[in-house]
Amino acid sequence: MREMDVAAAPAAAMQGASPARAPMHVVHLGLVPYARGLEIQRAVARARISGEIAHDVLILLEHPPVVTLGRSAKAQNLIASPALLASRGVELFEAERGGDITFHGPGQLVGYPIVNLRGHKQDLHWYLRQVEAMLMDALETFGIETQRSEGRTGVWTHDRKIASIGVHARDWVTWHGFALNVSTDLAYFDLMVPCGLAGVTMTSVAKELGSAAPSLAEVADAVTTSFGTIFALAPSPAASESLTGILSS
Repeated sequence: MREMDVAAAPAAAMQGASPARAPMHVVHLGLVPYARGLEIQRAVARARISGEIAHDVLILLEHPPVVTLGRSAKAQNLIASPALLASRGVELFEAERGGDITFHGPGQLVGYPIVNLRGHKQDLHWYLRQVEAMLMDALETFGIETQRSEGRTGVWTHDRKIASIGVHARDWVTWHGFALNVSTDLAYFDLMVPCGLAGVTMTSVAKELGSAAPSLAEVADAVTTSFGTIFALAPSPAASESLTGILSS
């Protein structure tokens, strides 16, 4: 298994970076089926746990339509039948992440941070609050007012939920992560009780900003910059081909 190759970082991803900060590899994978994305992040997490990857990794991607069930998922929170999901082209997966039920689909920026908390703080609650802070910081660069909701993980703008978070960790290395609705078709959330929160209203960057909304790529750049700032890391992009060695080892 080999260390990931790192290319030169674009200016947008390097804002706020300091030479004293440890590197963070950022991998953009585009549209990836959920099962494949799960395979990739588990492989990278194993490599991070073993030390064969020396630095934290942020994987950014989109998924085709899929409903995922976390460890706390309750059957009644899936409103749609398996037949209805299939007719809508929506897959269904159980995952080891925390949280209840959620949706991933095109137009949603999904991030899988593979972070060794031994190099930060060995506290999962702290980590969740840091991920929230990172997303809030990124969204506020586009003028979206954000806040937390007491006792509930995720990011809200006013009373509308715009980002969901569900993580898993082993040996203090994290995987799974966050889902930020950028231009997501919000109708998919009608298939469930999102995150098990009755009455929650889901929103997106596009819905909040209309024609002024940034592209998914621009949001990804903002998230990368904010992740580096909040976690005191120096983002640098890694080619997706660099994962080939990890997955084939």
